[in-house]
Amino acid sequence: MARDGNSYLASLRDGRSIYIDGRKVTDVTTDPCFRGVVATAAGLYDFQAAPENLEQMTFPSPTSGERVNLAWLLPKTYGDLVRRRQAIERWSELSCGMIGRSPDHVASTLAGFRMGLAAFRDYDRARAAALESYFQYARDNDLFLSYVIINPQSDKARSAGNQPDPHLVASVVDEDSEGITIRGAKMLATSGVMANELLVSGFQALQAGDEAYAFTAVVPLSAKGLTLMSRRSYEQNATSVFDYPLSSRFDENDAVVHFNDVKIPWDRVFVCKDLKMAQAQWHDTRAHVLQNYQCIVRLMVKLKFMLGLARKIAETNNIINYPQVRETLGLMAAKVSNIEALVIAMELKGENFGEFYVPDRAMLCAAQVIAQTTYPEIAEAIRSLSGGGMIMVPSSYADFATAETNAIIHKTQRSTVATSEERVKLMKLAWDAVGSEFGSRHLQYEMFYSGAPFVTRGNSFRFFDWDGAKGAVEQFMSSYGLPETNLKLPNAAE
Repeated sequence: MARDGNSYLASLRDGRSIYIDGRKVTDVTTDPCFRGVVATAAGLYDFQAAPENLEQMTFPSPTSGERVNLAWLLPKTYGDLVRRRQAIERWSELSCGMIGRSPDHVASTLAGFRMGLAAFRDYDRARAAALESYFQYARDNDLFLSYVIINPQSDKARSAGNQPDPHLVASVVDEDSEGITIRGAKMLATSGVMANELLVSGFQALQAGDEAYAFTAVVPLSAKGLTLMSRRSYEQNATSVFDYPLSSRFDENDAVVHFNDVKIPWDRVFVCKDLKMAQAQWHDTRAHVLQNYQCIVRLMVKLKFMLGLARKIAETNNIINYPQVRETLGLMAAKVSNIEALVIAMELKGENFGEFYVPDRAMLCAAQVIAQTTYPEIAEAIRSLSGGGMIMVPSSYADFATAETNAIIHKTQRSTVATSEERVKLMKLAWDAVGSEFGSRHLQYEMFYSGAPFVTRGNSFRFFDWDGAKGAVEQFMSSYGLPETNLKLPNAAE
């Protein structure tokens, strides 16, 4: 039997410490700041547990025999990888691709770590054993994990250990026979308020002297001394699903996580004070590939939704036959199709990594670079196609219930292909997607979640087959030379 929504909801009532608007949250499953998105997450588990979806969404755990989400599958063939991707797509479609840190994201990170177990064994066999054991535990319980791998922004010109406050960034402050103790902060715990456990690590470069900051461990959200301080809840301020159809249900939230001497046992510590392994865990394994592959698959679903929204706006405004509108939509369609093509390419061009089959890194990096500019372009296209239509909508659904305002709505909100209600509904959706606080957060998120552009472009440079490209040039140049001549020419040395 697969994990369902009720089981997931029960697991969140664990006494976790979450603060928002100056108050401590009693229960995230019922709190008005989080209950909508938590219900959406529960819906993901109900979807996978439905009898008609079991084969498409889950597989039997090799250790427990219970059915778990396909995100935990370690693909050994191209077919395994495609099956796993299709499950990611189905979950993404339930939120229009708006839930960026759904349970299959950090599960993909852990799967990538597990595929690279040899790298952990070369580093420390005890830490490798902890990783292997924890992966089995998380998989068998089909846990929802979030992570924090970015340091709080302070003086970005300084390393983690050279900040004015040495305990600003989470670090190991003690270790004994039982485990390690960490103190400090990390960000951004996207979906952290609704996760079961939290992976704490780092992706930013460290230098000599920063060893205390070079660790990777997992801790339950209910751990003593662990506190999440949430950003503003867009869900809380959504007056209704009609007025805010996305932010009322898909505001996955982000939070700063503060660790006040949190004790983590050794069986949940995978890296401890090792600068080399802190970097190797991402690139000598396939964690970076698997987690960002999930991101691109999810984004592919989201881009298709956004493109469909742009097309529907053009039809509703009766501008679909304008040549310039078709040109804009055609260009956007090509860019969205390019992301889909890259997903297919990274699977077909995948590599064997030990006994496993994983997506091609170069194709993945290309998709990340292109994605960072494609999403803003589609958001801008939606703004242009909507014009003032997104702004001049009724204040809320309540305006339909008052005779006088209802009459004005039906007089002023017109379309040749939609009713007044349908037009208002569409424009409110468009505003929530690109104009509301929720929409603005998504623009920022899609532009930077995989790193600054110089990082993603640097990875594209790093993994491209330059030897093959240069080799083709050099081979062609070797096929010809200077034409024969009777003149005596000096050589380069002369």
